[in-house]
Amino acid sequence: MTENANPNRARDHLANERTFLAWVRTGAAIVVFGFAIGRFSIAMRQLTALQGHPVRTAGISVWMGSGTILAGVVLVVAGLLRYRKTRAQLDAGTFAPAGLMLDLITILTVLFGLALAGYLIYTETSLG
Repeated sequence: MTENANPNRARDHLANERTFLAWVRTGAAIVVFGFAIGRFSIAMRQLTALQGHPVRTAGISVWMGSGTILAGVVLVVAGLLRYRKTRAQLDAGTFAPAGLMLDLITILTVLFGLALAGYLIYTETSLG
């Protein structure tokens, strides 16, 4: 039996896999959230039609839902790319933490959250 030169190597790779799975879970949750956003708009239109009121357009809810679904898919792909890059760095012994990617994801999440909040305020003031 050969001695492992780096006893932390297996632990590092397992941590990398757990991190990738967290990316997948987060991406899947965002996809489901996007579906709920888009579906809610469609349900509201159907309810309005059943009540005999004129049917309005879906507004931007369907587009926001579709964009959210796409963002979830992109997040999973970004997680896969990060996983593969980290795996190669761990094998080479040259690991460098993620910098720009995490900043970009944080900025996009904050902007999307602000856009959703603004949309909710807009719909509340225009309908109420």
